[in-house]
Amino acid sequence: MNKNQKIAQCFSPAAFIHDSEENYQAIEKLIQEQEIGGLTFFHSRHSAAANFEKRAETLDVSDTFEKLIKLINRYQKLSKIPLLISIDGEYGLAMRIEKTPQYPFAITLGALKKDAEKWVEEVGYRMGMDMKRSGIHLNLAPCADVNTNPNNPVIGYRSFGDDAEKVAKLSFAAYSGMKKAGIGACLKHFPGHGDTAVDSHLGLPILHKSKEELEAEELLPFQYGIHRGVEMIMVGHLAVPALTGGKDIPASISRELITDLLKGEMGFKGLVISDALNMKAVANLYQEPGELEWQAFQAGNDILCFSDHVADGIEKISVNASNEEVDVVFGKVMELKKRLGVMDYKPIEVPALNWDQHSRLQKELAENYVSVIWGEINQAKLQALSKAGKLGYKEFFTQTASHFSQNLNLDFCAIEKAEKVILALFVPSHKPLNQFGMDQDVLDEIKALAKSKPCILVHFGNPLAIKYLGNQEDYEAVICAYQRFEEVQEVMVKTLKLF
Repeated sequence: MNKNQKIAQCFSPAAFIHDSEENYQAIEKLIQEQEIGGLTFFHSRHSAAANFEKRAETLDVSDTFEKLIKLINRYQKLSKIPLLISIDGEYGLAMRIEKTPQYPFAITLGALKKDAEKWVEEVGYRMGMDMKRSGIHLNLAPCADVNTNPNNPVIGYRSFGDDAEKVAKLSFAAYSGMKKAGIGACLKHFPGHGDTAVDSHLGLPILHKSKEELEAEELLPFQYGIHRGVEMIMVGHLAVPALTGGKDIPASISRELITDLLKGEMGFKGLVISDALNMKAVANLYQEPGELEWQAFQAGNDILCFSDHVADGIEKISVNASNEEVDVVFGKVMELKKRLGVMDYKPIEVPALNWDQHSRLQKELAENYVSVIWGEINQAKLQALSKAGKLGYKEFFTQTASHFSQNLNLDFCAIEKAEKVILALFVPSHKPLNQFGMDQDVLDEIKALAKSKPCILVHFGNPLAIKYLGNQEDYEAVICAYQRFEEVQEVMVKTLKLF
C-alpha cells in the first residue's frame, strides 16, 4: 500500500441512513477512490447531532434498521479492505435507529442502588450484541464526563453523574460490557466535557480549571480506564488553557493534550479518535480544506471522525507527515480491525431483536433505579384515600394517555375535592434547553398545586429538571422514575401500591 492508502485508513466520514441516492453514491466514491478505512453511521442529516428531537416530519423512517443493514452490505461490498463500521449509540441502537432496543440513559444507570457496575456492564453487553449482529464494530461510547455543571447543554443525561469515582467505575463497566460482546468502545470526551456551559456542536467550550483540579475530577475516569487497559479514547472539542500553556486550543487538535498528556504523562497506549470534525468548535478554524484533518492527525489522533474534506485531508497529511508517523497509525488501525473481526466481513441479514428479553432487563433495571428522593410513601393511607374517593390524579406533558394512568385503573376524584393528589410528570425533553421543554404556565400550576394540598410528584424524566418544580419540601414525596419506558411505569405503579 502507498502512503495515501495508509492514511485513508484513518478516516471515518459520516454516512447517513436516510439520504439521497446521490449522497449514497458520493460515499461509494469515497470508498472506491479514496479507499477510506471506515464509516460512522448517523440517522439523517436532520438529526446528526445526538438525538431525534428536531427531526423533519417529512422524513420516512419506517425502515431505518433495514436501510442500515442494506447500506452496510452495499458499502462493504465495494471496499478493498473491509470498513470499520461505527455508530454513536450511547443508549443503544435506538439513539440513531427507530424500532430498536433503547437502554436507559447514563444518568439513569448512575442512580442504580444495587450492584451498579454489574448491571451497567450487562447493559453494555446487551447494547454491544445488538450492534455486533447488525454489522457494527465500534460504538463511540460511553461518556466518561463528570457532569458537575447541572446547566451543561450537551452532556447532562449522557453522564453517569457528578461524582468522579462513580463515573470512572460505571463508564469502565459499560466499556467492558461492550468489549465482552466483541465490539469496540471508547471513553469520551477527553479531557472531560462535564463542567462546560457551551455545546461544542455550536461553539468552543473553555474549561478554566487548574491541572490539579482537572486531575481530581475530569481526568480521573480516563486515568482509571487507562490503568485497566482501555483501548480507545475519544478527544473532545473543548479548550483547557491550564493544559495547553494558556492557549484556547481545542483538545482535539492539541498535541500538548493528546501526545504529551494523554499518551505520554497518562500512559495511554491505545487508539485516539477525534470527536466529529464537522462540529462548529473546530470546523471553521481553518480556511483551507484538509488543514483541520492534518492538525488533528499531527496532534495525535489515530482515527478522524466525520471529516468533511477526506481527499484534501489525505493529501495534506501525506505532504506533512513522515512515512514513519503514517506507518505507526496505519498499524494501529489495522490491528484494531483484526481484533474486532472487521477483516472477516461477510454479508449480513437483518437480525431478529429479542424484545421479551429486553423488556425483562428493563424491568429489572427499573426496580433498581426508581427512587423516592424526597419524603416517604404511606401506601396504607393512599389505599384508604383511594377507596374513600378522596385521591386525586393529574398528568402533565403527555401527548397520549400513559401506561401509568391506564395501569392505575382507579376512579380518582376531582383535584378540588381530593385530600391528596398524585402528579405524574412526563418531562418532554432530556436536554435542558427551554426548561427541558416544560411550559412555564404548567410549571406554575404544578407548584401551586403542591402548596395547596398534599401532593406526590412522580417524575418520569431527567432528574436535573426537578429544580424547575419548586421546593421539594412543598411535596409530600417526590419519586424519580428517570425514564418513561412502559416497564418503568409498571414498576412505579407497584411502588405506590394503590391496589
